[in-house]
Order: sequence, then structure tokens, then C-alpha cells
Amino acid sequence: MKYVFGPVNSRRLGISQGIDLVPPKICNFNCIYCEIGATTTHTCTRKEYIPLPELLAEIDTVLADRELLAHIDVFTITASGEPTLHSGIGQVIRYLKEKSDKPVVVLTNGSLLFLPEVRQDLMAADIVIPSLDSAREESYRRINRPAACSPLAELIEGLITFRKEFSGKFWLEILLASKINDSPEDIAALVVAVEKIRPDKVQLNTVARPPLESFAKPLTQAKLEAVARQLPGEVEILVDFTTRDREKFRNLSEDEIIEMLKRRPCTTNDVSEALNLDPDTTQIMLQQLAASGRIIETTHDDKRYYQTNR
Repeated sequence: MKYVFGPVNSRRLGISQGIDLVPPKICNFNCIYCEIGATTTHTCTRKEYIPLPELLAEIDTVLADRELLAHIDVFTITASGEPTLHSGIGQVIRYLKEKSDKPVVVLTNGSLLFLPEVRQDLMAADIVIPSLDSAREESYRRINRPAACSPLAELIEGLITFRKEFSGKFWLEILLASKINDSPEDIAALVVAVEKIRPDKVQLNTVARPPLESFAKPLTQAKLEAVARQLPGEVEILVDFTTRDREKFRNLSEDEIIEMLKRRPCTTNDVSEALNLDPDTTQIMLQQLAASGRIIETTHDDKRYYQTNR
């Protein structure tokens, strides 16, 4: 399938069936920590980037697979860019809610929530997780590198307004990169913004996978904990997905592994956990795929990752 992928593991959501609404790499941001690669189309224009009938047909295939549905926890609407750029995102959310009892999650950079039509599109979702990596203009431009059509003031106002209107769960993700958006002034500005937005909780993150830019470095656990103590309300520090109990392992599938790695770099454990595969055999398969040139090995923060060629 071209647009529906996984299931994959998620550090925050469990086993997630992904739905990709925008091709790589159409986005209004060009974040220095992006796992997918550089933005090729820097835009704020909303349109049907992926044909809606084709997308819904792939969703129907997943919905018809009862064994698969029994093992997933959520449907996650995301993109190889910014999902709210797709003008049909509201229809996709409502379709999933009509056809399944699984929660629907939307991952977004939050930059278009100032638009009433975007807020309305997301109202049927169960969980919306927007981002706010900086509340200071200078740092916002350093870490997110937004298009000119995405001013920070509109982003923050959109988050505040959406939070007031949305009845589902609203989790705000903040990703910090060392010496980019983690100064005392940056944290103080984020505290003020979070107090105004009033999310159900803040999910504090750092550069956990090989980033677009080599200068995007992670914060230490101690620094993250110090920042978490300063932020108001409930704060969760995102950590690696923990091992789930499994009744049995499935057979390996090269195609499933490749499709997973197209979306983001993964460790052997990521692939094993997400696809319910034997860890030792997974490692052998990844090494074979790397030797054949179909995937490449990279190292980040002393961990070995596998990814497809960008």
C-alpha cells in the first residue's frame, strides 16, 4: 500500500496503524531534526495532495483485516510532511470514526490551527498532538525553519483557540535541541505559552533519531528533567518504546521492513517490536538489506539505525 503503513510502534501511542496524507516532503516547516529529510515543497497551500478515493480504498483494506485490527491500538494520521495541508483530512478522520471503534490520533505541527476550517476538520479526532518547539521568534526560525506563511504568533493563537474548542485529548509536544531552543529565555517563553494553551499534558522530547541536520543534538536526560520541572501542568518525557509481551513471532517480511524504514530511521528493536518479529532474525535481515544496498546504516547518539536512501 502507498499511503497506509505499519503497524509501527509509537513511544506514546502503542501499536499504531499509520495513515500518510502528504507525500515527501511537502511541508510548511523544514525542521532541523526531521527524520524524513529536507522539505522539497515549502508551502502553506491546502489541497488534495493524495487522491482521497485511493486513500479510503487502502483504509478499507485495513478495516477488512480483522486479525490486524485486533492488534492495533490507534489509527494515527500523520504525513511525510504536514498532514493538515491535505484538504481532505476531515473526511479521513470522520470515515475512520464511522467505520471503526479505534481511537484516531492526529500528529501535526499545529501551524494551521489558526484557520477555522482546519480546526473544524480535526474536531472528530480523539487525540490531537500538535507541536510547539519554541515560543521565541528567533529560536522558532532556527529549529523549525518555517515558510514565510507560518508566523509564530498565528501558531500560538491557533493552539490556544483549538484547545478551547476541542473536546478530545490535547497533548502538546515540545522538542528541544541542544543550544538551539533550550536557553533559559526559551524555556521561560515556553512556560508562558503553555500556561495560555493549557494542554491536557506536555510531551517533552529531544532529538532521538538521526536528524536532517548533524548539528541537531539531543539534550541529556538530566536537562530534560530540569525543563520538565519548570513547565506547568502534567509533563511526560518521551522515552523509547518498552518491550511488549508477545504470544508468538510472525515471519519476517522484507517489504514490511522497507515500508517502515521509508517513514523513519529505526533500530533493530524498533523493527522487531513494531512488526512483532524475532529480534535475532530481524538483525540478520537488516544486515542483509544493508549489504544489498536497499537500506543504509547510520549512527546517532551511540545507537545504530537503519533507513532507506533519501
